[in-house]
Amino acid sequence: MSQRLGDDGYYLLARVAQAAQQGLEWLQPLPAIQTLEPTWTHQYRITHGHARRLTPQERPPVGEWLRSPYDRDVRYGGKRNLEWVGYKVHMTEGCDDDHPQLITDVHTAPAMEQDHHALDTIQDHLARADLLPAEHVVDAGYISAKRILHSRQTHAIDLIGPVHIDPSWPARTPGALDLSQFTVDWVHKRVRDAKGESVVQVLFAKSVCQPCPLRSACTDARATGRSMTLRFPQERHDMLLAARQRQQTAAFKELDRRRAGIEGTFSQTTRTTGVRRARYRGLPKTHLQHVLTAVATNLLRLDAWLQGLPFAKTRSSRFAALAA
Repeated sequence: MSQRLGDDGYYLLARVAQAAQQGLEWLQPLPAIQTLEPTWTHQYRITHGHARRLTPQERPPVGEWLRSPYDRDVRYGGKRNLEWVGYKVHMTEGCDDDHPQLITDVHTAPAMEQDHHALDTIQDHLARADLLPAEHVVDAGYISAKRILHSRQTHAIDLIGPVHIDPSWPARTPGALDLSQFTVDWVHKRVRDAKGESVVQVLFAKSVCQPCPLRSACTDARATGRSMTLRFPQERHDMLLAARQRQQTAAFKELDRRRAGIEGTFSQTTRTTGVRRARYRGLPKTHLQHVLTAVATNLLRLDAWLQGLPFAKTRSSRFAALAA
């Protein structure tokens, strides 16, 4: 059945090409034909005169696959237990206590795009609109040592958010020697005292680690010496260590609490405008929908702020209410 379907598609494309040579050039630009051709290229190859379905390894990168014949821009996306075919929308809002919390930027992207890829575009939009914040509070998906450094150097923004923790054994073991307790000689490219985006993998010889009196607190490796991963260049490495230390402080936790407000924004836009369902086809029109959603939400928020209405309290489920 798959081969028959593939053969039919290639037969149709061949007849369209033949018709174009006979004066029916209007067939080639039809949207259906323009969608069919790349779809078949992504799924089939002609082998021994017949269409053969490609294996996943033979297909182009996932981001290039056409996911719907009705909308060439939609892509597959997944986050935790949620899967969809469509887009992602990134919203930025102000969170100053003495101003209405209005949405200041809307960015629509293909669903498979990682969150951190949108950060540079978002900050560029804010810069052009003269709306750059001094502190930009983001989710974990948007932040890394590279993004913190770029935000500071390019826009003088303090990027705030939970960076990923060190997953290594020393970092997870109380009393062990984690990465922050080692000194790196970046000039001579040496790691002193035992341990040492672009990343540099540092491997210590077993002969160096074996006689070390701190070995049991440094590594759980038996057949090899200590290993570690450093961010490169040095500025990124230092930035990551500083961010990890900072996010343990009470001041950071107070700042990070403001990030939860964006969840309320998505809840409000979902309930009032149905933002999670695209009403139009194509990324440009879907982005327009997201922009109009932000405008409508800002009007509601501005009206509430002018009337002095307080923010609604965080809602709890009926089951949670029973526990209270």
